[in-house]
Amino acid sequence: MIDKELLEILACPLCKTEVNLDNDKIVCVECGRKYPIKDGIPVMLIDEAEMAEESSEIKS
Repeated sequence: MIDKELLEILACPLCKTEVNLDNDKIVCVECGRKYPIKDGIPVMLIDEAEMAEESSEIKS
């Protein structure tokens, strides 16, 4: 779905850390935000990201 070379240069726009591909989402290894992939294009906008469940539980 996403080119491996593209995935290697992408970074979380909030944390500036690396990301991994998880099914149909790009996931930040630091904060856990999940960025959608629409029509094969990663949408790396903080406002479009889903928060990780673990991160929200820790902050509660």
